[in-house]
Amino acid sequence: MSALPDLSAVRNYLLDLQDRICAGLAAEDGGGSFLNDEWTRPAGGGGRTRILAGGAVMEKGGVAFSHVHGDQLPPSASAHRPEIAGKPWQAMGVSLVIHPRNPYVPTSHANVRFFVADPEGANPVWWFGGGFDLTPFYGFEEDAIHWHQTARDAVEPFGDRLYPRFKQGCDEYFYLKHRREPRGVGGLFFDDFNELGFESSFALMRSVGDHYLPAYQPIVARRKDHAYGERERDFQLYRRGRYVEFNLVWDRGTLFGLQSGGRTESILMSLPPLTTWKYDWSPAPGSPEAALYDTFLKPRDWLGS
Repeated sequence: MSALPDLSAVRNYLLDLQDRICAGLAAEDGGGSFLNDEWTRPAGGGGRTRILAGGAVMEKGGVAFSHVHGDQLPPSASAHRPEIAGKPWQAMGVSLVIHPRNPYVPTSHANVRFFVADPEGANPVWWFGGGFDLTPFYGFEEDAIHWHQTARDAVEPFGDRLYPRFKQGCDEYFYLKHRREPRGVGGLFFDDFNELGFESSFALMRSVGDHYLPAYQPIVARRKDHAYGERERDFQLYRRGRYVEFNLVWDRGTLFGLQSGGRTESILMSLPPLTTWKYDWSPAPGSPEAALYDTFLKPRDWLGS
């Protein structure tokens, strides 16, 4: 087991993961391709952001790689770890958000990342984080079960307690406190993870990244040709507002990126192209829209375990 983190191995994996995810999503879309935008960060580092806009299936999709570094950590990163305040740092990761056109295809998010403070020191402080979560507008139980089964498959080889722990972490993290509702049906979320040592913790992160496409592509394939009308589209745009609220109010990654002088365009690529807000709106009881709230926006053991 390697005692020190291998930053080049992590970087190479993340670049390859971005390539594979973009290729898989573009193939599923069938009509669009990702534009490649390479950028540098004046304070240190850079990345490449890939955007698919106006596709046949993906109204907007972004898959971003970043590798940034600095001399002093922003408050969002060191608030709970005073021992690393003021230390040099590096952070790298792949983050993606897909906003489909068809309201019956759920929005999805995934992220895998690595952080290290004092990377040149004798005892660097490092950890992995990541996960993926699903945000349907019109829910299907078979989709939620498939999503969570794939999530469990991703982490079960590393310990049978990790899926329940990471699922709970996802349910708690992707929760809009001001709305008192979950963002979606959850999935996996973990952070500050180094308990298996570098090699095995890195393998866990890779497994989570590698399982995103098998979790999401079959759902897209099942739902992308589902007929819909203005009613479903209006509800989709309304519910997208919740996504915007979470990312701008609660998301720690957004806060870290902005506080650390990150590239605003890449940080905010997660926002949907269109959305609406309605004052004090609620769905009619018994409607398909109400089913989202009654059945899917509640923490649940989707695998019956």
